[in-house]
Amino acid sequence: MLERKDIVEEIKVIVFSLVDEEYGVEVAQVRSIEKMQNITRVPRTPDFVIGVINLRGVVTPVIDLKTRFSLGQADYTESTRIIIVAVEDMEVGLIVDAANDVIDIPINSIEQPPAVVGGIKASYLRGVAKLDGRLLVMLNLDKVLSNEEIQAMSAMER
Repeated sequence: MLERKDIVEEIKVIVFSLVDEEYGVEVAQVRSIEKMQNITRVPRTPDFVIGVINLRGVVTPVIDLKTRFSLGQADYTESTRIIIVAVEDMEVGLIVDAANDVIDIPINSIEQPPAVVGGIKASYLRGVAKLDGRLLVMLNLDKVLSNEEIQAMSAMER
């Protein structure tokens, strides 16, 4: 019989790639994963805000995570995906190179992030998970956008 201390808490995570790194975001925050589609530009937005898409009748702002994290120019391929996530009370699309997997991660395998990981500020990060010889950078979606940016994107939905 398992004792309470033997039970390891896990979180379910969507694994995606940007450049040559793997990142994760909790499944609970993901609404859907979409193929690239036509994005309508919106004037006077930050450079990482690519525009908006009409997703099943809902206007959804889309940001490019490579641009947001200063990881270089985005090249869209057949494997490029838009991960629709819930941030605060709105949905936002995140353009990623590929959405690779859904995995369970033991919470005790997630360590605090160093001050900067691959050029990404630690405030964007929840931590780094060590899994069978690979590192998975866990994003803190609530910090990827500032409150002002969330308010500006919320106005795009209307």
